[in-house]
Amino acid sequence: MADPMKIRAQLQGDVADVKILIFHPMETGLRKDGVTGQPVPMHIIQNLTATLNGRTVLEAQWSQAVSKNPFLNFRVRGARPGDKIMVGWVDNRGEKASMEAILN
Repeated sequence: MADPMKIRAQLQGDVADVKILIFHPMETGLRKDGVTGQPVPMHIIQNLTATLNGRTVLEAQWSQAVSKNPFLNFRVRGARPGDKIMVGWVDNRGEKASMEAILN
């Protein structure tokens, strides 16, 4: 399987600018399969957490309103070179993914 997401974190002074592209289908459960006409089962990221050196800096609860392959951008104050940003998510099927980036 390819990486579940891409993270870019750049340090600008003491502020980390974090950009995340998550590869996930984000199926709402409302779309019908073009061939069978059956509903495509819901498959969405429900919880996303970001930490800076183990300290939670972002928690999000998502629903069907988030698009396929979501992009997230946020900033964190008080960051320094060598700090570790970790992002993880859990979807409604229990699938999980996490990835980290080191600030430089």
